[in-house]
Order: sequence, then structure tokens, then C-alpha cells
Amino acid sequence: MEIIEEPLPGLLVIQPDVYKDERGFFMETWQQKRYNNIGIEEEFVQDNWSRSTKGVLRGLHFQKENPQGKLVSIRQGKVFDVAVDIRPESDTFGEWYAHELSEENHLQIYVPPGFAHGFCVLSELADFNYKCTEYYCPEDEYCLKWNDEYVDINWPLKSKELVISEKDINGQSFQSISK
Repeated sequence: MEIIEEPLPGLLVIQPDVYKDERGFFMETWQQKRYNNIGIEEEFVQDNWSRSTKGVLRGLHFQKENPQGKLVSIRQGKVFDVAVDIRPESDTFGEWYAHELSEENHLQIYVPPGFAHGFCVLSELADFNYKCTEYYCPEDEYCLKWNDEYVDINWPLKSKELVISEKDINGQSFQSISK
């Protein structure tokens, strides 16, 4: 297992060891000691799995009182995964990072607490997994507007190709969450 990129402080792009042969492949998706050794020391308390069709955009979600760290990966399909640094004290406050995650590349991204997170499905279907460091708390869930002009994410699909929930369409502006 190796960290292949650390684009923003705390945000890690991880390439797990994948053992392939004529039968298929095997990989460890989580092992506490190994992940602690690369700097992920938080305890994971909840695993989530979502399935979405092509063009679905979920996010950019975050929590204020109980921020979640997330270790994200794909079981099936391909997504454009995005994290936005919303930690006011951070030197990279307001910056975003995106990476394509797929069943072929087996990459994982660790999104630390204090980031807004979302993804857009590029394949016909995608199964998305994420381990979380805090329990889901609906009264502490917020959404940064997916097309906020200040953050200016370069999504790979045109807006007319996207399927977005009402909650995500009505997300907050970066200016309003940065106050």
C-alpha cells in the first residue's frame, strides 16, 4: 500500500496492494495498523454504500459539529470524486481536489474531517463505499452548492447531464459557510 498523492493537507490518495491472477484479485480495503502508519489515526464507526446511475451528482456534503472523516472507494463503476477544504484555519481553505476512482484503479481517498465531499458518476452504474469517523447525524448535515462560483469545480459532465437532489441543488454558497 502506498500514498500516491497528498494534494491538500490531510487528504490522501491511496493505492492499496492488489494481488491479481487468473482467478481475479484480492485486496485489503482496511487494516488499522497499516492505515495508522500512513497517518489515518481516527477510529471508523460507520460504513456506507451507495449505488447511483450515470450523471448522479451527490454532494458536496459536510458536518459542522461532528465532522466526518471518510475513506472512500468504488466497488463498481467510475466516479469523479471531489473534496473541498472548508477548514477556516487551513492554508488551503476553499481549495478543491478531484480524482477519478474506479473499479479498475482500486484507489482510495481519505477525506479528513473539515472537508466538504461529493462525487459525480461517470459510468452507467457506480457502487460507492465510504468508512466514516463519526456517526451520521441528520441535524448536522450541510451542503456546499455543487456549482459554487468561488470554489469553481470543473465537473466532467455538463449541468444538463447531471441528476441532482433538491437538497444538493439548494446547497449553501461558499461565502455563507465561510463566515
